[in-house]
Amino acid sequence: MDQLDDGALVRACLSGRRKAFDVLVERHRRQIYQLCYRFVGNHEDASDLTQDVFVRAYRALGGFKGQSAVATWLYRIGVNVCLNRVSVKAPRVAAIDVLELVPGPGEPADQTLIRQETARRVRHAIARLPPKQRATLILRTYQDLPHEEIAGILGSSIGAVKANFFHALANLKKLLNEQ
Repeated sequence: MDQLDDGALVRACLSGRRKAFDVLVERHRRQIYQLCYRFVGNHEDASDLTQDVFVRAYRALGGFKGQSAVATWLYRIGVNVCLNRVSVKAPRVAAIDVLELVPGPGEPADQTLIRQETARRVRHAIARLPPKQRATLILRTYQDLPHEEIAGILGSSIGAVKANFFHALANLKKLLNEQ
């Protein structure tokens, strides 16, 4: 089943072969986790949200029409799950990310501290952006998706995505300057 494309895996899953969905999860889990992590800023919540995304995807698999790529469809579910979580619960920004504690090769301790503080400030500022701007910024900057795909994920026009990204960057700059 690993050789099948995503569309064939969806069809296999709908015909009763549950292993096909496991392959889809393995194929897309990392990107969905990264998306969720960028929204919530900590590993525990990101893991929970990732699991929720795939549970919702499995339940909605019969409604997948194939008009977009499976990855785009999963991103859309992921963004919706994250935005719903963030609107219900204030985002918890991790105080320290374990990866930030590791100094770069030959990096002096003061540079490590500056890098850690900068990363914390950026995460905190991103968490304060309006939901659509936050989603657009995360999908464009961290997931490196093109504007067209982001428009499909968010159900917006390409122009709206570009405007949201522009405003997100301006608001992020303003928020970082306030700190």
